[in-house]
Amino acid sequence: MAFKTDIEIAREAKKKPIMEIGAKLGIPSEHLLPYGHDKAKVGQEFIKSLAGKPDGKLVLVTAINPTPAGEGKTTTTVGLGDGLNRIGKKAVICIREASLGPNFGMKGGAAGGGMAQVVPMEEMNLHFTGDFHAITSAHNLLSAMIDNHIYWGNELKIDERRVVWRRVMDMNDRALRDIVVSLGGVSNGFPRQTGFDITVASEVMAILCLSNDLEDLQKRLGDIVVAYTRDKKAIYCRDIKADGAMTVLLKDAMQPNLVQTLENNPAFVHGGPFANIAHGCNSVIATKTALKLGEYVVTEAGFGADLGAEKFFDIKCRKAGLKPAAAVIVATVRAMKMNGGVAKADLGAENVEAVKKGCPNLGRHIANVKSFGVPVVVAINHFYSDTDAEVAAVKAYVAEQGAEAILCKHWANGSAGIEDLAKKVVALAEGGSANFAPLYPDEMPLFQKLQTIAKRIYHADDVIADKAIRDQLKAWEAAGYGNLPICVAKTQYSFTTDPTVRGAPTGHTVPVREVRLSAGAGFIVAICGEIMTMPGLPKVPSAEVIRLNDAGQVEGLF
Repeated sequence: MAFKTDIEIAREAKKKPIMEIGAKLGIPSEHLLPYGHDKAKVGQEFIKSLAGKPDGKLVLVTAINPTPAGEGKTTTTVGLGDGLNRIGKKAVICIREASLGPNFGMKGGAAGGGMAQVVPMEEMNLHFTGDFHAITSAHNLLSAMIDNHIYWGNELKIDERRVVWRRVMDMNDRALRDIVVSLGGVSNGFPRQTGFDITVASEVMAILCLSNDLEDLQKRLGDIVVAYTRDKKAIYCRDIKADGAMTVLLKDAMQPNLVQTLENNPAFVHGGPFANIAHGCNSVIATKTALKLGEYVVTEAGFGADLGAEKFFDIKCRKAGLKPAAAVIVATVRAMKMNGGVAKADLGAENVEAVKKGCPNLGRHIANVKSFGVPVVVAINHFYSDTDAEVAAVKAYVAEQGAEAILCKHWANGSAGIEDLAKKVVALAEGGSANFAPLYPDEMPLFQKLQTIAKRIYHADDVIADKAIRDQLKAWEAAGYGNLPICVAKTQYSFTTDPTVRGAPTGHTVPVREVRLSAGAGFIVAICGEIMTMPGLPKVPSAEVIRLNDAGQVEGLF
């Protein structure tokens, strides 16, 4: 059976002028800054004017641990937003922007798929409105100003061995993970070891996504710890006097981007921290704006619920005062079979026993999300190879877990294929059963917070961290950072730190390799296992097949 590619479907979209999409939400045209005809930024003054309006209901879409079989979390987020609009609810979608790294690497884009996409697909997956470039520039301006301060006499007495601010770029490039800068003699400064992270792991990205407005943004940027003196006194971004200029670079990037789905429903696409190495949620300002404009806001959190949902609840909701009304966990029959031990090449054959064997991964995510006091429904993202018996096996398993699984065909049929899920989400959200609470209190010691996540979410026996890491956490507590939440950087493919371990493992440990203070963003990053904050390209990157065709159109994006 031949299917159109996502990019072919997106190219045929009958888009409406972005001013019409804004009008559906009650945004006057003078408060929209257009980027062409199909995307616009929403003005800060209009956002401020919404402060007194009531909030709509917030729905999180999360998923099982990703597999090479594909799950379709963004596709389901977009489909559900369209489905809610189809059944008469005023719904707004909030998703993240795409990073160039995975687009040219192996993950692909972040605009949904099939008949459940946000458009314009090509622009969204490439440079879009330039937000990531602004974040990269602001981050690296601070890097340049730190080295420049040291070069011109080092008035702040920065210990060059203790500069903790790395550089960033929005591309996968393993060669830049660990480098030496300022070689070449006196005129180039003082040589030191540093490295690059990918832009989506930048604290500036996290800060932009957690800030309420430009004033809050500048304060948070000023709070960034960039280095230490020889007596270990913290040096902040504001000490380098970079916060003002960084805010100027981020002025437009701070404004949420409005686009539309294939069915001409509104979508905010803003911010894009990865969930395996950052906090994995779109911006607070976009989510809060959407909540003022719609009855329902459908948002997603990156990768599986062990990373994305946990960080959405424990970092974003905690910091922004958000209270989700319901959660959707996306699963596929194919992924259940992979968790049950079936190779990717054999996924097309019916294997009910493998489905049943793989379901405990889904079961653990259901229990974890419920533990936050949020009602849960499972969306089975349908593939044509799924059989009735396999779907029935997933539904029966989910029922045993005290939840409901609903077959969704939005990829093929758009909103018409996801009406049942939309109705269930409304029933959950309006049923009043949500009693959201984060996993741990602010006052819990930092290492205990890390242990709580590892034991309650990953079902690990314990956390392994050497004395230097434990001492660093205690030092941050003494410096007043003990109330911050933990952001775990870990593989997305497993509850463990070993990406090859699927299912619902127990008896494992979580080794912490490094901890980083993100004082401006307001969390502590714990880097676990072999996770890298600068990914590399695969052996055959997607970039090899991305090109312009004879008509000048982009080919190869997915």
